[in-house]
Amino acid sequence: MNPVILDLGSIKIYWYSIMILLGAIIGYLIVTNESKKYNIPKNYMTNYFFYLIIFSIIGARLYYCIFNFKYYSNNLIEIFQIWNGGLAIHGGLLFGLLWTIFYTKKYNIKTLRFLDIMAPGIIIAQSIGRWGNFFNGEAYGSEATLDFLQKLHMPQFIINGMNINGIYHHPTFLYESLWCLIGFIIILIIRKRRYIKIGRITSFYLIWYGIGRFFIEDLRTDSLMIFNYKAAQIVSILMIIAGVILFITSKADRFENNYNDISELEDIKF
Repeated sequence: MNPVILDLGSIKIYWYSIMILLGAIIGYLIVTNESKKYNIPKNYMTNYFFYLIIFSIIGARLYYCIFNFKYYSNNLIEIFQIWNGGLAIHGGLLFGLLWTIFYTKKYNIKTLRFLDIMAPGIIIAQSIGRWGNFFNGEAYGSEATLDFLQKLHMPQFIINGMNINGIYHHPTFLYESLWCLIGFIIILIIRKRRYIKIGRITSFYLIWYGIGRFFIEDLRTDSLMIFNYKAAQIVSILMIIAGVILFITSKADRFENNYNDISELEDIKF
């Protein structure tokens, strides 16, 4: 699989970058459309997303490089070559969360409500962004047979792309992409419920993505490690726990703290 979509000699455009950008744009459009319901100005969302993308990419890259410190300490210039891959989603989520907390506190918006608004945009961006791994020939799973892949009824080009040096592998990028896509659809459905509590969309995201990533990571062959444990699985467990706690601690009163009740919106200082 050729990772370059356009080669202009001194300038190369990579599929990886295109898929990350596409995911970010679609996520932005979905989130800004939802934010209109809460009278959040477009310029507020644009400014938020501009820095969100920057901080998330920095966080994702730092996270990855820290776990591969031995290599990057001797190849410092490659730290900036993100088009070659090497972005860890958990680092991006962490830095994105810190930025979100800062920004919402600054403008007096409930952080949990804002995270609920963001959740569908984040998970669909993850679904799309995973295809960048496919074109880069990375983030694949353990060995699989051709017969197994054919029984999954996936397109032939994906099967061909999972042939790495003559050996077929599980398309873990595809598993995660589809898992996130299903999660996105479920979020769109549950957020229409009249009495969905603030924070529960976020809790669903944490639990859903945490469960999916935990099991998919078990198939990965390129996992970042903490001693003898896969870092992504540890973080996934923490995400699930956080999601369960958030769900339990959400107010249970049917008529209070509802995501779709715009009358409860606080005084936003734009």
